[in-house]
Amino acid sequence: MGTSAHAFTLLHDSERDAFQAQVDSLGRDTTLLVDTYDVAEAVRTAVEIAGPELGSVRIDSGDLLLVAHRVRRQLDELGARDTKIIVTSDLDEYAIASLAIAPVDAYGVGTQLVTGSGHPTASMVYKLVARAESAEPGAPLVPVAKRSTGGKTSVGGRKWAARRLDARGVAEAEVVGTGPVPDALADRQLLVELVKGGEVVAREPLDAARDRHAAARANLPLSATQLSRGEPVLPTEYVHGGSGS
Repeated sequence: MGTSAHAFTLLHDSERDAFQAQVDSLGRDTTLLVDTYDVAEAVRTAVEIAGPELGSVRIDSGDLLLVAHRVRRQLDELGARDTKIIVTSDLDEYAIASLAIAPVDAYGVGTQLVTGSGHPTASMVYKLVARAESAEPGAPLVPVAKRSTGGKTSVGGRKWAARRLDARGVAEAEVVGTGPVPDALADRQLLVELVKGGEVVAREPLDAARDRHAAARANLPLSATQLSRGEPVLPTEYVHGGSGS
């Protein structure tokens, strides 16, 4: 038993290195996550490392029905006919029912299992975006990113986040970027450094967080008070390397 996160793969110099480390630690019957970069290449590498005794492969993004059929065919062609396919990716009872005709052996259900069907959740995904270039102390960070097709693709590199206000002081956009922070957003940054290098560098009382939350809500447009489904009230803009894109 056992699988890993995309961050585990991204932390290694290559996907092959990550698979080898997992198999060495957990054995050939482990479950290898194959959609960090290219699914077909990952499946091929997984079988090369673990052999046809590979326990399972896990798919976590894209068109699960289509990808599962392709992976099953590839596994069979590689001689890994007993290797199982596990799918995850915000599954609920409806998504699982839609995969009834897919060659899927097991499902990984997280959010909907914890909260129950029909209850609201905050959909957030942890992404590793940078890692140390080497094991040397003080080694510079290098960008890493999930690259597989079919969704959940991210942009590598350390990020900053800011909320841009219009001329009336009303929030008009969330801005996320890499590289230098534009001068116009320097005083509108949302991130506060609390821990650096394992050391606590700042603390604040709970009242400060409450006051900041109240101020942020006061800057939202009136449309934010509407109780309705739909697009986010504030669009998110991405800036890379100090320029808009």
